[in-house]
Amino acid sequence: MKKIITIVGARPQFVKAATLSRQFSLLGVDEKIIHTGQHYDANMSDVFFEEMEIPKPTYNLDIHGVGHGAMTGRMLEGIEEILLNELPDGVLVYGDTNSTLAGALAASKLHIPVVHVEAGLRSFNMQMPEEINRILTDRISDLLLCPTDTAIHNLQREGFNNFNTKIVKNGDVMQDAAIFYAAKAEEKSNVLKSINLSRYILATIHRQENTDSPENLQNIIVGLNEINRQTPVVVPIHPRTRNILAQLNIVPAFKLIDPVGYFDMIVLLKNCEMVITDSGGVQKEAFFFGKHCITMREQTEWVELVENGFNTLTGSDAEKIVTAYEQTKQKKSDFSINLYGKGQAAEVAAKEIFSF
Repeated sequence: MKKIITIVGARPQFVKAATLSRQFSLLGVDEKIIHTGQHYDANMSDVFFEEMEIPKPTYNLDIHGVGHGAMTGRMLEGIEEILLNELPDGVLVYGDTNSTLAGALAASKLHIPVVHVEAGLRSFNMQMPEEINRILTDRISDLLLCPTDTAIHNLQREGFNNFNTKIVKNGDVMQDAAIFYAAKAEEKSNVLKSINLSRYILATIHRQENTDSPENLQNIIVGLNEINRQTPVVVPIHPRTRNILAQLNIVPAFKLIDPVGYFDMIVLLKNCEMVITDSGGVQKEAFFFGKHCITMREQTEWVELVENGFNTLTGSDAEKIVTAYEQTKQKKSDFSINLYGKGQAAEVAAKEIFSF
């Protein structure tokens, strides 16, 4: 593949795209980026392209603020039009968002090969929109780039060895990004001055199953409030989640800050005592920077983190969250284990794409 269209739309995809864009430039691949607009807040979109020196998107569809069906449909329409004009050798999609599925659908219906980075992940929870997106994207992709052995085993159990699909374990490109940007983040970020805390726990809350359930959200806030009595909790809060808290008249006792860019997030991760999250990507980022993680979900795609004792699942149960905190703060773990490729994932992926 010499000409690639890359589809991005959400924060983790900007980070992942940065790693492969660097490798494509070394290989002479002609890459054009479509930004669907799924994350439209400047702090969650523009800042990533600026500070990570990602090539500016060639196209911006500016699609956001609507339901899953409308969003995916409009993205599909917009991406299809661009693909018909560009006629690329392949389309590259990342992860499990509506942008991912729309890009894969548009390309496959035009018989353009689809490459899926982060293929084979499964939470086995069909209530998650992300699970539906990733399963469908895998099935219509031609090159599946898997971060872990578990991901490959998931695909094999689903019969992918019988499909005309190439499956490759390349590692996790998020670790490449964490390694590459760590020093620059320390140099550029002032976030520690802004929060003005000598010790803290970093938490994030954004998953729909938590934010759209008043009961789940209330339980999470109760748990974090209790932990905050012992160790300050800092939460970079998505505007949507902040609005929901206001509508429910929930006033957290812990510190809420505006959404942060990737460099600030790296610095917050490197300097925190532990991480509490419902994000998929943040679970791994915690591991990359040697921090234990509590995940406020019933399942995780990153089972190897749980199996090796780096991550604890609690769901949204306040008591379980607090208990996990008490247990986790006593833990000692060896974070040197190679679970995700040690920073070579993007190089392996780019070479596979180039020669596909």
